[in-house]
Amino acid sequence: MEQRTIKIFDTTLRDGEQTPGVCLDTAEKMEIAQTLAKMKVDIIEAGFPIASPGDFAAVSEVAAKVKGPTIAGLARANIADIDAAYKALKSAEAARIHTFIATSDLHLEYKLKMTRAAVLEAAEAAVRYARKYVEDVEFSAEDASRSDRDYLCQIIECAIRAGATTINIPDTVGYTTPEEFGGLIRYVRQHVPNIDKAAISVHCHNDLGMAVANSLAAIQNGANQVECTINGLGERAGNAAMEEIVMALHTRPDYYKATAAIDCKQIYKASRLVSILTGVAVQPNKAIVGENAFAHESGIHQHGMLNNPLTYEIMRPENIGLNRNALVLGKHSGKHAFEDRLKDMGYELSSDKVSEVFTKFKALADRKKMVFDRDIEALITEKANNQTEWYRLVFHQVMSGSNTSATSSVEIESNQGIVKQAACGDGPIDATFKAIEAATEMNTTLKDYQIKAVTSGEDALGEATVWLEKEGRVASGRGLSTDILEASAKAYVNALNKILTMGSRSGTNIDTEGN
Repeated sequence: MEQRTIKIFDTTLRDGEQTPGVCLDTAEKMEIAQTLAKMKVDIIEAGFPIASPGDFAAVSEVAAKVKGPTIAGLARANIADIDAAYKALKSAEAARIHTFIATSDLHLEYKLKMTRAAVLEAAEAAVRYARKYVEDVEFSAEDASRSDRDYLCQIIECAIRAGATTINIPDTVGYTTPEEFGGLIRYVRQHVPNIDKAAISVHCHNDLGMAVANSLAAIQNGANQVECTINGLGERAGNAAMEEIVMALHTRPDYYKATAAIDCKQIYKASRLVSILTGVAVQPNKAIVGENAFAHESGIHQHGMLNNPLTYEIMRPENIGLNRNALVLGKHSGKHAFEDRLKDMGYELSSDKVSEVFTKFKALADRKKMVFDRDIEALITEKANNQTEWYRLVFHQVMSGSNTSATSSVEIESNQGIVKQAACGDGPIDATFKAIEAATEMNTTLKDYQIKAVTSGEDALGEATVWLEKEGRVASGRGLSTDILEASAKAYVNALNKILTMGSRSGTNIDTEGN
């Protein structure tokens, strides 16, 4: 049987950003989009243009600057949404309008409050209208896995007749099972007379932990596009993880009789970048990209690995761009050696970016005995979005002990000068955050805080992530340092800067007088 090529439709920038607590700005979305393009994904869903001015701007910039993949914008089945999608996508090298409407009786009755006939009419009208703008139109039947099959086939036939070139059959709430979902794809292929005129796509959610299994079952039954996200990000329990689907096809072409045209060696870097920019950590035992995915604790496993890695590894870490030799340079290493190491790690940076990261590397090497690949990756992605620095941490000092209240002093610089403040708190981190808030006069709510070591060892680089909320906007900030207090303070200031940047881009008036 001839191998089929499955198209990869990445929706990290749209559905992935709907992960609770995740909010990417335009520059961050651009960096992820460029990485996806380097991976050679077929379609990038850049956002939902009508959702907000920020989303419209991000889709527009991705459409104008990212070359290679088709750029898609999401639109409900109405004229306003489709107009916004086209306006955002009109600069794209290749554009797709992705329009959708729910088809399950549950959604029709309680969400849309529409009849089947009315939904059928709306779907047809939306696809016809979108085809006036672009030739590439995707139609999604929301909640397809819980829809009446005959009605689903009727609306799919209608959408194709109206001009849809891709039909998406989503498991919107992660309800189905692989056998059921594979059967649904077969049923659609057998009962939609014009199905040969459109590609069949699937979009599976992970509520019961079967998003990847359901997607692969759909591929086995004739689907030729899969919608997925890096690290499985998405609403609730997330989406099908792109890296798992791609590596399943890559590892078992004999079984699936299908492949994807993805540069697998970009997978690890893409996973790490998305994790850093979204602030969502990858669980250690996550398939493909987790910290333990290629770790072997058992003595029996280690013995087998030494004799032949295939004894316990069905994939090689190099396949996803993960180098086994993690130890790199020290403080005496020169710039030339550093550049060579970056190339070995697969990074192609501008000379200015190399100089910037090398300066950070030398500063880190003065504080650490050994610098690892993971440390360098963290330095490369630090402040990757080049956001406006409304505030900058100049100085911090903390006094804390078991029998005394923690006290923190900070100096914060802004365009108004340097402000010094001190505060007490329930521990050194709490005191530092309160001091920064007092210095900036920013009234925010701390939603979450995490700290972890980038690598092992007593001098490990610490990575802190802070989530702050102000007036309904949630932003994550990240800080790096061998001192976890400094990393935490940097993360807090970084999150404040993001909130202010979000406000300035959305046109929201945030009072910064006196800062």
